[in-house]
Amino acid sequence: MTIEQIQRILVIGAGTMGHQITLQCALHDFEVQLVDVSKKVLARAKDKILTVLEERITRGEITTVVRARVLSKTCYTTNLEKAAAKADFVIEAVPESVALKRHVFSQLDRFCPSHTILATNSSSLKCSFLATVTKRPEKVVNMHFLNPVWVRPLVEVMGSIQTTRETIQTTVQLGKRIGLTPVIVNGEVTGFIFNRLWRAVKKASLHIADKGYASFEDVDRAFMIGMPTQDGPFMLMDMIGLDVILAIEEQWYKESGNESDKPPKILLEKVRKGELGVRTGKGFYNYPNPSFKKPGWLKSSS
Repeated sequence: MTIEQIQRILVIGAGTMGHQITLQCALHDFEVQLVDVSKKVLARAKDKILTVLEERITRGEITTVVRARVLSKTCYTTNLEKAAAKADFVIEAVPESVALKRHVFSQLDRFCPSHTILATNSSSLKCSFLATVTKRPEKVVNMHFLNPVWVRPLVEVMGSIQTTRETIQTTVQLGKRIGLTPVIVNGEVTGFIFNRLWRAVKKASLHIADKGYASFEDVDRAFMIGMPTQDGPFMLMDMIGLDVILAIEEQWYKESGNESDKPPKILLEKVRKGELGVRTGKGFYNYPNPSFKKPGWLKSSS
């Protein structure tokens, strides 16, 4: 499978990353089908895509012609078997559950043509955990996107020992074709590149707040001014989803067994309360308008 042969992309999971990946691919002229088990989630994803397109038209970034082309290239469905039958490349973006992802990959292996590459957007799981339920381990790969895709245009590509060089190169070329900068991880490394860097910041931030050394707001202020950057660690965790953050931390702890990797109480308590971040209206901050004033030197403020 080469990049020239990829015409139809299938995205599994219409949540935060799924709808972003769908839009990014459609904007770069691929036919994309977005699949989810929930019609409600699919409808919400479609609304989000329409909203982003309208915002880009308003800012003069795209035209109404581009919007019409994107809409003509996107399809929303709950029928995985039918959608998979014509897919050249699949990007899975379901929740961070090994059991769920393995179930999805076993279905994809049965439903997709033999040439189809199966990629996971997992931010913590190695693709070898998923390849074992397929008969095409050489075509299974990690393709990790950052949130939001169009603001952080990076994609990390990582294969298992069975993933072929051709699969890696095709995935890299696809990343380039959809306007992203691909980086290749050599071997299978938990957390890839960016998340290993991000986890060091995230882990330290949670520890500082959990021990009461500083409020989470002041941790964000210190990071934003010191780096400098527009968002603090707790803002970014809210954007990602605290349940996703917890799943990642639990995977790290499971693999290392180190007490220092155990998810802190401050994170466990937020998830227990259902305060998962932006999508639930409350995480460390309240949304849609967080009660937080960004440092004065930043142009944007809450």
